[in-house]
Amino acid sequence: MSVYLDHAATTPILPEALAALTDALGTVGNPSSIHSAGQRAKMLLEDGRAAVARSLDADTVEVVFTSGGTESINLAVKGLFWARQRDRARPRIVVPAGEHHATVDTVTWLEQHEGAVVDVVPLDGQGRVDLAGLEARLASADDVALVTFLWANNEVGTIAPVSRIVELAHAAGVPVHSDAVAAYGQVPVSFAASGLDALSVSAHKIGGPVGIGALVLGRKATVEPLIHGGGQQRQVRSGTQDAPAAAAFGVAASTSHASVRALRDRLVAGVLDAVPSALLMGDPVDRLPGNAHFTFPGCEGDSLLFLLDAAGVAVSTGSACQAGVPEASHVLLAMGLSEQDARGALRITLGHTSTDADVDAFLAALPDAVARAGAAGMASREPLLGR
Repeated sequence: MSVYLDHAATTPILPEALAALTDALGTVGNPSSIHSAGQRAKMLLEDGRAAVARSLDADTVEVVFTSGGTESINLAVKGLFWARQRDRARPRIVVPAGEHHATVDTVTWLEQHEGAVVDVVPLDGQGRVDLAGLEARLASADDVALVTFLWANNEVGTIAPVSRIVELAHAAGVPVHSDAVAAYGQVPVSFAASGLDALSVSAHKIGGPVGIGALVLGRKATVEPLIHGGGQQRQVRSGTQDAPAAAAFGVAASTSHASVRALRDRLVAGVLDAVPSALLMGDPVDRLPGNAHFTFPGCEGDSLLFLLDAAGVAVSTGSACQAGVPEASHVLLAMGLSEQDARGALRITLGHTSTDADVDAFLAALPDAVARAGAAGMASREPLLGR
């Protein structure tokens, strides 16, 4: 028996999206070609773009297809940063702690190679952005290039106060990008209502194929492109566009799913009943409906993951592992947890294939996994060399 509870990492492709993809793969033609074969491919491409735009309450022309969420985030953050340097230096990037590594690594690269100054806004103990801290950082915004933030935290599921963040940034004359990869398909995401200048999403998080995402870029927003050659997609992202993937993305974006919130709530209650020492992380109310994130004191998250996997249940820790040495989640550290407590984390995420039987199987396997992981204790912080 195999139970998949790691939908935040990727969710199984929808049958409808798979059918659209395989059907479209038989279509021959470059969407930029003006002959009839090219125009048939272009129709697939643009129908997909329109469907994605509708799902995000955006104009079709605002949807720029990319290779995925990571590229979309890089294009938004680097592109906005470079564009904001055109008339004068604006080195500062304002970003909350605990962002996805696609953002963390991008702003770090800009810091190391382009002279950016990364100004980090704290999180509280539930993963919420310190709005007073953000407002203080925007009080003198002459040197701020952009604000970028997670619509919803990919690890602990806390949903950001999107409208308020945008309001504060725009009052200071600063453009705003949001990484909505984790939120898309989980909660309503309206580009028009948000007031954002740029928004990143990915198809494989909502039941589309891996390898395609989108940057929703407002009509008035200006970015420097990462990729040059051909000038496709408003001169923002050159390259021959993947019409079959766009068609499948559009189908996934148009498919609605029943909420998993009640199933998630049953899982949370079951964990707290079976393992009273477990601690639910993230905002208890304003969180993604498919997200349940716990720390288990005295247990190594990786040990729990492997033990549950051996029992046929796939979950995630949400943390990194460098050279075989367990690393604490940077999100949990930003929320104020100690390194040891942060290393005892599990992220359980539900999606469109999740069932009551999946939750039952997880809850049945969890107590033994916690007991065995607790008995094993925490892993050494030093790699064992020469053994």
